[in-house]
Parts: sequence; C-alpha cells; structure tokens
Amino acid sequence: MSQYIMPVVETPMGAVKGLRDGSGELYRAIPYAAAPTGLGRFAPPAPHPGWSGVRDGTQPSPTAPQPTRDFGRLDMTPYFGPGWVRGEEYLTVDIRTPAADARKRPVMVFVHGGGFVTGSTRAALYDGSAFARDGVVLVTVNYRLGVPGFLDMEGAPANRGLLDVLAALVWVRDMVAAFGGDPDNVTIFGQSAGATIIGALLATPEANGLFRRAIMQSGSGTGAFTPEQALRVTAAAAAALGVEPTVEAFAAITDERFLAILPTLTGLDLRTDNVTDPLAGLSPFSLVLPVQPADSLAAGPAADVDLLIGTNTEEGHLYLVPAGNLESSTEADLLAVAARVYADPEIAVAALHAARPGATPGELRSSVLGNTLFGGGTARMAQAHARISGGRTHLYSFGYRSTALDGRLGAAHTVELPFVFDIVDKPWLHGDTGLLGPGHAPVGLATRMHAAWVAFAETGDPGWATYDPQQPVAQILGG
Repeated sequence: MSQYIMPVVETPMGAVKGLRDGSGELYRAIPYAAAPTGLGRFAPPAPHPGWSGVRDGTQPSPTAPQPTRDFGRLDMTPYFGPGWVRGEEYLTVDIRTPAADARKRPVMVFVHGGGFVTGSTRAALYDGSAFARDGVVLVTVNYRLGVPGFLDMEGAPANRGLLDVLAALVWVRDMVAAFGGDPDNVTIFGQSAGATIIGALLATPEANGLFRRAIMQSGSGTGAFTPEQALRVTAAAAAALGVEPTVEAFAAITDERFLAILPTLTGLDLRTDNVTDPLAGLSPFSLVLPVQPADSLAAGPAADVDLLIGTNTEEGHLYLVPAGNLESSTEADLLAVAARVYADPEIAVAALHAARPGATPGELRSSVLGNTLFGGGTARMAQAHARISGGRTHLYSFGYRSTALDGRLGAAHTVELPFVFDIVDKPWLHGDTGLLGPGHAPVGLATRMHAAWVAFAETGDPGWATYDPQQPVAQILGG
C-alpha cells in the first residue's frame, strides 16, 4: 500500500520518491543544479552531482532568498508564496504528472513572476493538478533572485537567474521522460518577470532546441536594462554595502544584507540620454542586455517556436488599488510616473488626456504603468515574432475584472493566473481581500482559458487565428 501512495521514479541522477493522489503524481524539490553557495551564488549554475539511495520528493523546496512584499489590503500570498524558506539547495523543480510511465505527454515548464526579487514553486497559485488531469506534465522552476540572480557585476556572468532557467530546461530535456513527459514537446510559459525571462530565451542561441512553444503572460520583450542602467544599480548596491562592485567583494556578503539594502535600490533614477526606465522604478532588477529581446529574436530559437502572448487590460491597477492610490492620484503623480518612462512627459500626459478625456489621473497613471511594464513590450514582441516565424504567433487580451477591494481591483496584473491554472474555486482566492474577490468567478472562463493553454502546448493552436501585424487583433478572454 505504501508503494502505491509513494511512487518511486528512477532518473539518471538518482531515484526520487513522490506522492500519488487523485490528480496523478507529484515530485517536489528535485535539484536541477548544484546549490549556489558562497562565490557560487554569482557563478553559472553548476551540474548537480546526483545522489545515492531514494531522494524524498514529497516535501517542498527551500526558496531563493527574497524579501517580504506587501500589497496593502490585497492578499498576495497565493502569488508570492511563503517568502524566504531557508536552505541552500533551492535550484529545484517540482513536477506534477498524470503518471511517471513510458508515455510521451506534452510538457509545460512554468517560470514564476515576482519582479525578479520574489516568488517560488511553493506559491499556491501554481497548483498543477488541472494540467495533470488534462494529460500534461507540469514542471515549475525556482531560480536565483535579486542580487545573486540579476545584479550585474565585474567577474560574474550577467543574468544568472536566466541561466538557471536555461539549466532547468536542459534538465527537463534529459530527465522528463522518466516522469512521463515528451522532451521533444516542451512549452515554456511564465508570467510577469518569468514571461520577460522567456522573451529573452527566445533570443538566446543556447536555448535552441530546448522548447517547441512559449507562452508569455504579462511580460515584456523590451523590459531589459541596458548595461549603463545596470551599472547604476550595481554602484548603488556597492555603496549601500560599503564594498567594491566586484564579485569577490559581494561573495563575502550575506543574503540577509542583500535583502536589507533592497529598499535603497528601489526607485533609482535609471533614465539615460537615450533610454527610459522599462520598469518605471518598481524593481531595481531586470535582465541586462545590450539589445532588447524584441529586437534580437533572430539570434535565438524564436523563428521555430510557437508563441502565445498577451496582457491584462488593467495591469497597472495592482500597483495602485491595494494602497488606495487609484483614487488619490493627482496630476502631479501622473506626471511623475510619466517622467520616468517618456522622453517628453508633458506631451505624453496631454496625449493620454486627449485619448481618454473622462479618465481620472489614477486611471491614466495605471494605464502608463501597464503599458510601460507590459503592454508596449508585449506588442513589440508579438510584432517581431510574427515577422520572423511565419504565422506562429497568437495574441490574447484578458479582461475579466476581479471584484476584490470593493470591486476596484479589476483586470489587474496576476488576475489571469487562477484561470490559466483552472483553480478559481479555491477559497483562498476569494473574499474582499482575495485576488478574485467575493463571490464566484465565472468557471466557464477558467475552463476555456486552461483548455486553450493545454491545446497550445499540444498543437501550437490555442483555438483562435494567428496574429497578423498588419491587422493586430487580440483574442478577448473574459472581457
């Protein structure tokens, strides 16, 4: 009986014990790379040596060092998870599969969001039961965050968090068959920072052949910092820590101190002579690239990869509504955020008012944030991919308005996730402070969206027409 409840999978790295339930089998905290400790926190991911005996895959993984994030009255714990759960071996994956057998099922690899500083596989939103129910092997990935993951510095490779995801994809190629997955039919998908990482992988030569399809939910193809912008963040971090901006100096610093300085880095002025801040001051970390992914897709696997991409209609509401700033925003607040992201903020604000004459300063501020962080970079990525891929691009727009926070949250950033994972009935998503608000969400929408994601992973077709750059129309979901 115990063997039935706790199946064991033999992999090339060693045996793993998991759990079996009504949704299939679950294997947790499987390392895809060696633990990043000491100087290794700033090195490329190293191969894991494997293990002898049977590894316990029934307990969740430690998480990357990360701060606690507060969204006022809105309960975002299902999105962020438990925060920093200490433990060195956190470069791990969780696998939810119908069965660890010889069948070759579609594989979906999920990369979480969290502004490049928070998030993990332990977040309740990433429950893969519905994917396993529908014949998909779901893999969720932890990667390095914050200073170890994304601070650019002398002597260390850039974008170490992205290199982690790349290493996880190599692991999936080599190991997922043992869990009932098809290594030749992998879809990588992610949300927010995770989607932005996927956009970069589409332009990364080393990613060739590691995935057949990609889904970018509320990410950006233009969200990377330039090396000059990254240098400003590094200089500020070194000054806050009182050390030189080198990998040797940073290797001596504890993760606790890295987290302690984060408030001093958030909100830095990253505008330069030729670029504005792609993250509008909300995060001091992003990918660091000389060319934005939307402008360098031909360098990677993008032309041979199907892409499903889209945003929510009120993305910026997440950053304003929970703190009461949607109603309290003034023209000065609107101009301040515009100054971060537009070369001529006065002209930009005048154009916003002309386009939406009845909109409040808060609504326009939300629009600026949503377009800067996600909308503009998504449009650029969709256009660029459609041009080089020959009809492999599908665009969506998610418009279901959450009734959370007295009905004001709306179609904010992250609201689509429970629909994609088909978990809208979970009680912890409801109530006035839950992500979906009081009452019942439209279950039919979750059924349709989840089915579209599964169909895309199986065939490359989510069920609607491909994107045409000459007539850029998006499939409306829940609007």
